Amino acid sequence: MIPDGLKYTKTHEWVRVDGTEVTCGITDHAQSELGDVVFVELPEKGRVIKREEAFGTIESVKAVSDLYAPVGGTVSDTNRLLGETPETINKDPYGDGWLVKISISGQGELEHLMSAEEYGKLIGEG
Repeated sequence: MIPDGLKYTKTHEWVRVDGTEVTCGITDHAQSELGDVVFVELPEKGRVIKREEAFGTIESVKAVSDLYAPVGGTVSDTNRLLGETPETINKDPYGDGWLVKISISGQGELEHLMSAEEYGKLIGEG
């Protein structure tokens, strides 16, 4: 299931917009492809990142993958829960399994993101 009300990237990140801050994570499709998540490396709070820049990594029993910034801005928070329980991403990718919060550098940062319907077509579920 692909939740409406979120925005998506071609690299399988989701974005929840709240004013000038976004919360992002990886999609259910991405976590299911990865398999059991065993480790997540996230950026430091305060780090400035550019859209589509690799900002961290996610490691599963199958592979290690880069995490890409869906928007440019400053990291305002990271999900510290994932340091001890990275498998939360598998259990609740759109809720407690969020990765980072980013204060976006401008509203134009959101224009390239896809709707749930567009993302569904990308992964063959639309």
